[in-house]
Amino acid sequence: MNQHFTASVELADKVDSRSAGLGDVVRLTELKRRFGETAALDGVSLTVRKGEILGLIGRSGAGKSTLIRCLNGLERPDSGQVFIEGREISRLGERELQPLRRRIGMIFQHFNLLSAKTVEGNVALPLKIEGRPRAERRARAAELLQLVGLSDKAKAYPSSLSGGQKQRVGIARALAARPALLLSDEATSALDPETTRSILALLRDINRQLGLTILLITHEMEVIRSIADRVAVIDAGRIVEQGPVWSVFANPRSEVSRSLLGAIRPELPAEIQSRLAPAAGEETILRIDVAGEAARGPLLSDLAAAVPGPFRLMHGGIDHIQQQPVGTLFLSVPGADANHLAQVIAFLKARQARVEVLGHVAGFV
Repeated sequence: MNQHFTASVELADKVDSRSAGLGDVVRLTELKRRFGETAALDGVSLTVRKGEILGLIGRSGAGKSTLIRCLNGLERPDSGQVFIEGREISRLGERELQPLRRRIGMIFQHFNLLSAKTVEGNVALPLKIEGRPRAERRARAAELLQLVGLSDKAKAYPSSLSGGQKQRVGIARALAARPALLLSDEATSALDPETTRSILALLRDINRQLGLTILLITHEMEVIRSIADRVAVIDAGRIVEQGPVWSVFANPRSEVSRSLLGAIRPELPAEIQSRLAPAAGEETILRIDVAGEAARGPLLSDLAAAVPGPFRLMHGGIDHIQQQPVGTLFLSVPGADANHLAQVIAFLKARQARVEVLGHVAGFV
């Protein structure tokens, strides 16, 4: 991100953010919306706190798009309430919704830039629609293009930009009217991994500098892991799990969370998985998930000292999410001594570890 971010943008946006008041920027209570026999939203209750980045994750068809449309007033819920900055919007008329929509900025998967307008024109478009003077529009566009590192592209057209540059323009445009909430709808799904990292870093930087509240809608857990403070998991129109990112990653409680995390959480190597059997064998394979204080100490050294008998670390390690250690370890406990195995499991659970017996292997691995 451009480090020479002008004081005028920072000051104006911080003052505007403070004027919105304290408390939740978004509060949804028991939101329901059906399309025929399909329940797109089935009692969703959710808050987005002032200044946080909340990641909303779910598979395709989980209800993410309907929830977004209810947030910006494009869809009316069948029941429940939608509060934006403390005001209930679900029953407002179109004229009343217009000023509230300006409090919500949107960035999209496919950028949605106008090809006939310059970069400057695209960024200034929300202000033009508002009827702002030309000089004000140009000044605000210049400030925002500096913020996203594209000052030299003001007179360029979208066709000459890379995907990452187009998304930066989209972010600048979403900030033009000084929103209280930024909705990011799969904003990195069309980008390569390196560009994705740069866009996520930009969003985190904007969040920190401006205190801007961000609702990040995605189906990618790696995106959530990178910048979100909290995560909410939606499935079949319901919030099935939510909490701090590190906590949900360390101990996912719902099936859909475990499935979505499958691509980035450590797994037992395929060669060993293929040999697992339910019947007792020469080795028992354990999966151990630890987080927070349980992951900070010498867990395996303490296990060896407390429980006499052999075990082997086969795979895994400790990672850090939101400055919290989160670990997954795969242990092999040799032998057919059920008492020894029970002591190992009891010790680990007493240290707040989550232990799962994955199966048994006939023969050593």
